[in-house]
Amino acid sequence: MPVRRAFVVATVASFAGVAATSPAAYAGEPFVVRDIRISGLQSMEASTVFSYLPVKKGDTFTASKASDVIRALYATGFFNDVRIATEGNVVIVEVAERPAIAMVDFAGLHEFDKDNLNKALNSVGLSPGRYYDKALVDRAEQELKRQYLTRGFYAAEVTTTITPVDRNRVSILFSVAEGPSAKIRQVDFTGNNVFSTSTLRDEMQLSTPNWFSWYTKNDLYSKEKLTGDLENVRSYYLNRGYLEFNIESTQVSISPDKKDMYLTLTLHEGEPYTISSIQLAGNLLDRKAELQRLIEIKPGERFSAEKLKSTTKAIVDKLGEYGYAFATVNAVPQIDQE
Repeated sequence: MPVRRAFVVATVASFAGVAATSPAAYAGEPFVVRDIRISGLQSMEASTVFSYLPVKKGDTFTASKASDVIRALYATGFFNDVRIATEGNVVIVEVAERPAIAMVDFAGLHEFDKDNLNKALNSVGLSPGRYYDKALVDRAEQELKRQYLTRGFYAAEVTTTITPVDRNRVSILFSVAEGPSAKIRQVDFTGNNVFSTSTLRDEMQLSTPNWFSWYTKNDLYSKEKLTGDLENVRSYYLNRGYLEFNIESTQVSISPDKKDMYLTLTLHEGEPYTISSIQLAGNLLDRKAELQRLIEIKPGERFSAEKLKSTTKAIVDKLGEYGYAFATVNAVPQIDQE
């Protein structure tokens, strides 16, 4: 097997929604507005509506002004419908308020904390006192389903019930049937010739059921755990010289009853690399010898990403002791294929 070599160069730098309007909204002759009336309000104060109107008493009212009024009120998001009528020189703005949210609640929720979910919904405008937005509720329902999928609850179902209550308000109930979390039944690797499947499995948090799974929950699939496991496997190879290691694909399959998960990782191992030389370049502050002693990885050793990271941190910390709090150190392996 040819010897693969890598040169490491550490470079050091020191430094401190609008609705369409109809032409028929107002088609009469222009006139000077003597008064403006608001009709159809249920909970909102008329003064709030007036604050958004682009017309006032004494203005000349035209078809263009009518369109401006409708557009401005729709843009607030407070109304389902806005119409313009006139009586003599009086403008009548007829509105249909969107219902307000009286309550947001959850049923069947065990995997997630209700208070945390309510905080998340509140941050996007879905909370008591806000106006009901069906599109926003639909997105919240889909996001809740997605969150269950990331935790392995592939059988989870979420339904939303909107119930009208008094004073033009609605209550929103998210009903959840969580079902069982999918368990890991098999973890396989392909393309691993240097390290055995059992060795690589030991680097992963996800596992098939064992005696301690009731406590560790390591047999329950989650996307977050898988992401961490992929990084663990990657680090295992990089710390043993396999600079060209790559996880080419990750296949996650689920049984028809959505209770069992099967993982297959396809790997490209590459060849191990040995350090041939290490150089420090850049602004070394005339302390090259001192910084050189901080380098943990030595020529002739297998490349190790962990040692390289530790060395980089040590140099940054040392420069910080000299007052360079924002020093940067970039360690760049240069691969020699010959």
